[in-house]
Amino acid sequence: MFMKLLTNIALAALIALPATAQEQTVLERWEEDRTQVFDGAEITLDDLNWVARPLVVFADTPNDPRFQQQMDLLLADVERLAERDVILITDTDRATMSDLRIELRPRGFMMALVSKDGRVALRKPSPYSVRELSRSIDKMPLRQQEISDRRMVGQ
Repeated sequence: MFMKLLTNIALAALIALPATAQEQTVLERWEEDRTQVFDGAEITLDDLNWVARPLVVFADTPNDPRFQQQMDLLLADVERLAERDVILITDTDRATMSDLRIELRPRGFMMALVSKDGRVALRKPSPYSVRELSRSIDKMPLRQQEISDRRMVGQ
């Protein structure tokens, strides 16, 4: 119960935007802090193409235990996702029908990883660890190219 309360507080703090942040684009805010969580209502996947890998966590309510568990897993190791250009997005309001809901069509809880080229790379109906997500991302051709490019720069 205590972890659930902490997660709710952390999510509220991460999703809350200061007045100056409202003037910035989502990508500008993400570049400043790649560990923050964004609200799905303010994001369009096309805006993220070739820049970030959206990881969208859907639920019909933020009180869904699977949503809580998934966010606990993600926030515990969010730096590992940030290294892989992952932008964390949540959508827990089924009634709003955000662009993300229309495009990805979740049913209840779902986590979707979208590649930088805009294709859905992974859909999961249950919580998934950062370790498993990292492995899936590292197998993507574009990610392998990024790793190779970083090695070349380091030489």
